[in-house]
Amino acid sequence: MSTVGERHLGLLAQRSFERRGDYPSLLFEGRWHRSGELWSRSQRLAAGLAELGVAPGERVVVCMANCPEVSIAYQALWLAGAVVTPATFLLPAPDLRHVIANAEARAVITTPEFLEKVVEAADGLDHVRFLICTEADAEGTGDGVLELAELERADPRPIVPRADDDLAALLYTGGTTGRAKGVMLSHANLYFSGSQAHDASHVPGVNRQLTTLPLSHAYGLLVTIGAMHSEERGVNVLMRWFDPATYLSLIAEHQLQLSAVVPTMLQILLGMPLEDYDLSTLAWMSSGGAPLAPEVEEAFCRRVPSVSIRQGYGLTESAALISTNPTGAVKQGSVGRPVPGTTVEIRDGDGRPLPPGEPGEVCARSPGIMQGYWRAPEATSEALEDGWLHTGDIGYLDDEGYLFIVDRKKDLIIRGGFNVYPRDVEDALVTHPAVQMAAVVGRPSERHGEEVVAFVSLAADAELTGDELIAWAREHIGGYKYPREVHLIDAIPLTPVGKIDRKAVRAHLGEAPSVHEQIG
Repeated sequence: MSTVGERHLGLLAQRSFERRGDYPSLLFEGRWHRSGELWSRSQRLAAGLAELGVAPGERVVVCMANCPEVSIAYQALWLAGAVVTPATFLLPAPDLRHVIANAEARAVITTPEFLEKVVEAADGLDHVRFLICTEADAEGTGDGVLELAELERADPRPIVPRADDDLAALLYTGGTTGRAKGVMLSHANLYFSGSQAHDASHVPGVNRQLTTLPLSHAYGLLVTIGAMHSEERGVNVLMRWFDPATYLSLIAEHQLQLSAVVPTMLQILLGMPLEDYDLSTLAWMSSGGAPLAPEVEEAFCRRVPSVSIRQGYGLTESAALISTNPTGAVKQGSVGRPVPGTTVEIRDGDGRPLPPGEPGEVCARSPGIMQGYWRAPEATSEALEDGWLHTGDIGYLDDEGYLFIVDRKKDLIIRGGFNVYPRDVEDALVTHPAVQMAAVVGRPSERHGEEVVAFVSLAADAELTGDELIAWAREHIGGYKYPREVHLIDAIPLTPVGKIDRKAVRAHLGEAPSVHEQIG
């Protein structure tokens, strides 16, 4: 008979509950949930899924905004030996259909507001045997749609054995081009990253957390699994999605101490009246998903002096973690040192390691590196070589082993033979007091090969023309890097996790009103 692997995520969840016991652990939209209630629901849902015929190794898509049922579903699927396949609720029906079809999902779990889209996306896919909704009387519920509560009436069963290297999650990532690819992460991959994230960030007694990251994203999943490694009875306040006023109010009301964010969230928060909220308990913020501009970090810490911001770095393909700044050893501007068990090399275009201080492609090897892309051997061979993940990011290591991320390799703009990293330009633009956020991309140019184009959203009540911003940029950024073309827009397009959506930005090239500098 097969045994349960020591890094089985269902076993991790069980041990986490047994270690900490039953207490009010989760607050969601005004209601407290006890850990015992959540654990019991996960066990019963796992049994209900097994009774439906969901077999070990089969994929089940979870398409929900943040709510307690997301984590309940994840734990239930791991207990049942199935593979968690998250899909952001923001996906349009055709993209959601691609995820469901490509994964050959056996079932989809969703909530009423997205049921109609799920029904449309799954229509005609023979491998989808069940659609499961959190409410039975939801509009659009019909034949073949089951209520989650019905499945939770089953009697709990033992954990379904799975080996440590068996698939635990299939996370779809689209990058900047092409259809989304499924990243295969094992129980051991996710266990390793969660353990290392916890060990690097844990401060005794600092355990009241605000979660606003989408749990459907690798970063949100990392934070969730990291919390399962804790010995302490932590409290988690969960937001359905990020809203800056609600975010600040929850910290003040519940004296929260921790929060994981992406840089754009900090930029948005800087536009809020932070001084009107009691944020004195906020001690640590973890920033990931994209590099954080030093100016944004300094401005936020100046206005919220109790907080320290710790950057980290990872990709979906690395189970969301490669490096982080350890508590007490934070270096501003860096995404930290590689976590124990992880090796990072900076390589040139020929694959040769580069010395400290020289930028090149970030390559990493660790127990968290994915098994590959789902049913995409060519893409897998491009990304993985002898166990090394080629991240596609440009960065460098300093003399102390701290990693600095410069930009994405594919986002690099080559203007007149000079390399322009969009992040450098964006970081400079947001130092202008009228600029709230900026996104920089390249446009093909006969004269220069590529031209630097900036999309900019202004701070509330700010007044600035494109001509004025170009003139300012020419003085403060200088030379070949400053944007010759500026688009003033209401909001910068963001991905579901809050990063700049460069694919969407590029799609708007030529559509938005712009200002062009007429000189070279």
